[in-house]
Amino acid sequence: MNRSTTRILTTHAGSLPRPADLLEMLQAKEQGKPVDEAARAARLPGAVKEIVAKQIELGIDIVDDGEYSKPSFVTYVNERLGGFEVDTEHRHRGPWVGSREALSFPEFYAQGHVGARQDRMVCTGPVTYKGHNILQRDITNLKAALKGKKVADAFMPSISPSNIEEWQRNVYYKTQEEYIFALGEAMREEYKAIVDAGFLLQIDDPRLVSYYLVKPEATIAQCRKWANQRVEALNHALRGIPTEKIRHHTCYGINMGPRVHDMEVKDLLDIILKIRAGAYSFEAAIPRHEHEWKIWGNAKLPKGAVLIPGVISHSTVLVEHPLLVAERIGRFASLVGKENVIAGSDCGFATFAGSKEVHPSIVWAKLKALSDGARIASKELWKTARKKKASTAPKRAKKTASSRR
Repeated sequence: MNRSTTRILTTHAGSLPRPADLLEMLQAKEQGKPVDEAARAARLPGAVKEIVAKQIELGIDIVDDGEYSKPSFVTYVNERLGGFEVDTEHRHRGPWVGSREALSFPEFYAQGHVGARQDRMVCTGPVTYKGHNILQRDITNLKAALKGKKVADAFMPSISPSNIEEWQRNVYYKTQEEYIFALGEAMREEYKAIVDAGFLLQIDDPRLVSYYLVKPEATIAQCRKWANQRVEALNHALRGIPTEKIRHHTCYGINMGPRVHDMEVKDLLDIILKIRAGAYSFEAAIPRHEHEWKIWGNAKLPKGAVLIPGVISHSTVLVEHPLLVAERIGRFASLVGKENVIAGSDCGFATFAGSKEVHPSIVWAKLKALSDGARIASKELWKTARKKKASTAPKRAKKTASSRR
């Protein structure tokens, strides 16, 4: 994993707006309508090349494929895991039904602010991984798109076991612990394949911090116990994979919403930092959490850990000023050192394909603000470092006239 050794590197959380033609085919497939799979397969490599080039054009250093082959960051596993069938009881249940947010703002959520409509699944047999061919297609497309391009790194997101557990309920395994470890063992095949292909692996794990939000009856202590068990399962799935090849991303799941019931960073940070990862990506730009940046200064970071704070947000259509982006970067650099900060986004901008919350034109403007802000921050941070170095350098004694004689 490259670090910010000479300037602040930039990245994002993974999902980006799909082009209209690819989106139309993707949505048709999700709705069970006839899709020309040959045409879809033929279009995907070109679309990935376009989005890689777009990221580079916008100044993003660590890129991905925009998750262009996936209907969402989590339901993509519907066709990659065996042991599941469509959950007819909860087929289109929204993610925030019965949550603390929905109970506090029923009128707002009644308007349809409930997220995805993709099918939920139920586990009815042993969990297996069957997505090898699909994953290899994605790896091949990203490699082809990167050919001849200059980037600092490339990453590929993959969903965490705890998020699959939430979206795909279990009726087969005797205990949830048994189920979560089975999910981890199956997803381990995807995790290893991504790293073996030469990419950074990003674990997408919003459930880790949103469990409190969707479980109104749970206390903070109970949520911490739940999270500890899920981190144990995730670490087991990541065993043997070099930590410097892993970045962990967590967020609160809700994009546009009141967000008054988000769990506070202080209540879960120590557990997050137990995860076997070389970098930690998290929300830091949204007004609900921006003030929490100071807490990271007291955190016991694993040796060599990199922070990827969100310095632009997916939760507003306002395009951040580059000077504000630079200021946000500077805060974290002051806590952990500039070389240990990579500038990122709070979350993906199309975690469910077809999301209309942030128009693509605004997404591109935000990513440009991200890279512009990183350049400003780099100039200031490295200028300060040069001044400090100069001020501490030993001064050469002036030769006197007598010494010259």
